[in-house]
Amino acid sequence: MEIRVGVGDLLKMGTKLIGHKIVQYRLGTKQTKVVCTRDGQVRGHRRRTLYDEELYFAFEGIPFAQPPVGELRFRAPQPARPWLGIRDCTYPRAKPMQKHFVLSIVEGSEDCLYLNVYTKRLKSDKPLPVIVWIYGGGFQIGEAGRDFYSPDYFMQHDVVVVTFNYRVGALGFLSLQDRDLDVPGNAGLKDQVMALRWISQNIAQFNGDPQNITLMGESAGAASVHAMMTTEQTRGLFHKAIMQSGSMFCEWASEPSGRWAHRLACQLGYSGSENEKEVFRFLQKAPASEMAAQGITLVSQEERREYVLFPFTPVVEPYITRDCVLPRCHRDMLPGAWGNDLPLILGGNSFEGLFAYQSTLHDEEHMLSAFEVLIPREIREKSSQSHLKDLLRQFKVDNFEDATRGRMEFNECLHILSVKHFWHGIHRTVLARLSHAPTTPTYLYRFDVDSPHFNHFRQVMCGKHVRGVSHADDISYLFYHILANKVEKSSIEYQTIQRLVGMWVAFARNDNPNCPQIAPTTWEALDEQGPQMCLNIGKQLEFIVLPESKQNRIWDRLYDKRDLF
Repeated sequence: MEIRVGVGDLLKMGTKLIGHKIVQYRLGTKQTKVVCTRDGQVRGHRRRTLYDEELYFAFEGIPFAQPPVGELRFRAPQPARPWLGIRDCTYPRAKPMQKHFVLSIVEGSEDCLYLNVYTKRLKSDKPLPVIVWIYGGGFQIGEAGRDFYSPDYFMQHDVVVVTFNYRVGALGFLSLQDRDLDVPGNAGLKDQVMALRWISQNIAQFNGDPQNITLMGESAGAASVHAMMTTEQTRGLFHKAIMQSGSMFCEWASEPSGRWAHRLACQLGYSGSENEKEVFRFLQKAPASEMAAQGITLVSQEERREYVLFPFTPVVEPYITRDCVLPRCHRDMLPGAWGNDLPLILGGNSFEGLFAYQSTLHDEEHMLSAFEVLIPREIREKSSQSHLKDLLRQFKVDNFEDATRGRMEFNECLHILSVKHFWHGIHRTVLARLSHAPTTPTYLYRFDVDSPHFNHFRQVMCGKHVRGVSHADDISYLFYHILANKVEKSSIEYQTIQRLVGMWVAFARNDNPNCPQIAPTTWEALDEQGPQMCLNIGKQLEFIVLPESKQNRIWDRLYDKRDLF
């Protein structure tokens, strides 16, 4: 998905980027420290936090796998090779190869499997809790560096934060049926598994507790967390989880197959048959930059109108290998998933659908009248025309109190897309947890801080005239990034940073998000008997019935009960 931004706004973003780089440079120090990992020694350095300039250690650009190039392109990652001497880990390495979602330029490198470790202190009476971050970006874009995920707010606490790259787009999620090719798909998820193994084996060297690791992610990162809680590949590698605005139940986390590999090859000049060996040979030699440039453009207008958002995403792998992450449909794996024993925080933002502001605006005439495609794809595919007609009629009555409604208002559509793309997937995850893990704590939240200037994703996506708490707006309150600025400590924005980071750190420390920063409010785990109660994180904190509950029930009625979770 690409975002259109005016020239004036682009110039402002460029200015902010330069300003961010200057601030990051000033927050560095000349003090270095060497740590010994299983693969070799790494040199990091001390940095200062944005607020109060508290010191912490940063080790950036540590390889956790071999470069996935040549014969390893599209394939499962292989462990990093040990090195002699001291490796310079005082700066981040390249992001994965991708097309910038605003500038439309190709950036990054195939040689991208590196991670960053940030630790408040290298010695303490007890090892520190570890928080591992998986970035979002629809499995098409994303990076682990400080441009987007600087750990300053977390480094005001005694924790270790780890961020890592994983492959995205075709390089991370190309899937072929032919066993001989050894490209079943999900290479990007396998990168995540490899990173988690490295962290489990090495984090003690950075004063992290390998027996207290919290895995957290946002959007595609949250869906990834969900997958990591389900696959046997990661059993025991982490101990609790946080899923922000995403789930493997979300449609975009497993898009239809779409013959993507052949279509990509054709886009790059291939003129042969659909024989997978021939397609693979062509793509194996194609420039990675061209694959990244063309990837997202594969989705046709007709597919976009069917709410197919992305071309290369996680798949049920067509055959089992040693590295297999998803041998079966995620929903079928959930009842016996090892992650059912892990405490979980999950939730979303109060107007997630602003994510679709531009795509809806640029095809407004069609999208505001397109009701049938709002019905989940898995329901449409197995419904008869008459049953679909009945579902659609009831859907209109439930949502608009008008069975003959022919067109939605713009914001009506975006609110429905909040549920379609995000909230109902989150809700189905909650139902699965209450069924499969009724005695394990599950905490539900709703992020609702509508700042006029600090909800940066909304500003980029919708402009400054639109209000509401968009998908990805919560990121600005967890990580310092290129669009953020330093705010007054008396502001609601700073207070929200303190609350959100405080809760996440408390959860990482002791499985419970209640902390002094939110007192006297108490956030209770979900009860399988009562209504779905959430912590509404707005200017005030309120423990309330989830406001999206009514909408979620409307969507529940589209499903046969046994297919919900």
